[in-house]
Amino acid sequence: MTRIDPNMSRTWHRSVLGAAVLGMGVLLEGTSAGAGSMDETPFGNTQDGKAVNLYTLTNDRGASVKFIAYGGIITEINVPDRWGKLGNIVLGFKELADYESKNPYFGALIGRYGNRIGGAKFMLDGTQYQLAANNGPNSLHGGTKGFDKVVWAVEPVGGASGAAARLSYTSKDGEEGYPGTLTVRVVYTLTNDNELRIDYEATTDKPTVVNLTSHSYFNLAGDGTGGIDDHILTINADRYTPVDATLIPTGQLASVAGTPFDFRQGMPIGARIRSNDPQLVYGRGYDHNYVLNRSGSGLSLAARVYEPRSGRIMEISTTEPGVQFYSGNFLDSTLVGAAGQQYRQTDGFCLETQHFPDSPNKPSFPTTVLKPGETLKSTTIHKFSTDAS
Repeated sequence: MTRIDPNMSRTWHRSVLGAAVLGMGVLLEGTSAGAGSMDETPFGNTQDGKAVNLYTLTNDRGASVKFIAYGGIITEINVPDRWGKLGNIVLGFKELADYESKNPYFGALIGRYGNRIGGAKFMLDGTQYQLAANNGPNSLHGGTKGFDKVVWAVEPVGGASGAAARLSYTSKDGEEGYPGTLTVRVVYTLTNDNELRIDYEATTDKPTVVNLTSHSYFNLAGDGTGGIDDHILTINADRYTPVDATLIPTGQLASVAGTPFDFRQGMPIGARIRSNDPQLVYGRGYDHNYVLNRSGSGLSLAARVYEPRSGRIMEISTTEPGVQFYSGNFLDSTLVGAAGQQYRQTDGFCLETQHFPDSPNKPSFPTTVLKPGETLKSTTIHKFSTDAS
């Protein structure tokens, strides 16, 4: 990771020559003029004294994505509304200390295992692995100190499609109870088409289980503008995975037809969220994995969200088999955002592209096992536009 003077910021711009040495030994290869920039500024120190920087990817249309090295947390996504006015559409904090002590996974990279593993344990090749039970009896989002709580190495990377940064982390064998040394690389790219592309890659030296995702809370009307009940959500899924009272999938792949979980034609998020359906009672709202309708292994549409007041649209495509729709059910007014607003229940929603929850304990689900010699590769794209486009 490039080190900077704590009182200075640095901006890397794409070079018209195709490759440029941009001071302090940083090299961007294969880049071209007009492909955006990455800016780096200090964001504070962790409780154990590690310096954390804030990075801003900006494209040629003025849209930007901000993230910090701690947890790979996306702190802002600034995209235009129907009148062309830029606004931040993700929830987040102002201070690093809040991300360390209070964060409900706002904007974070999640691993080793996104979502829940039932009973905080799983069997792999005849060995039982015990994990931290940090969500009732279950393990959630990688355990007590998942990837959302580590400082990632960050470097700018070249590419014709836009401003990009590579985040890297090596998880040691046994970390949080998981077997194998896992090497993870994630690339954030902001394209000039106002797409946030997230590419994941991981390798291991022992068989292990892996489920990587990103956990941004979205509000397309703008951070701090209130609830998300009026957002029109479409999910490209005929089935979902019902859960038990601890939010672990039962193993069933249930039809969404005739249930509050049917978003195939587009429906306001709040239209049925307060029904007495037992599944909604378990989660205090939506907190469920959807089985995406897919053909092949390439990118496929997972979800579309339209916000009527701003005119903003977000379309999510992914190579993953599922998406977890979470309606911000556990936001309880105790968290204060960057602009001083209190975050309340359903002030933001998550669409976490992923493999299914508890897959290590559900042989019928798509496998999350990664073996030596294999490379996990996954891509998710968030495309932002408006109804005036």
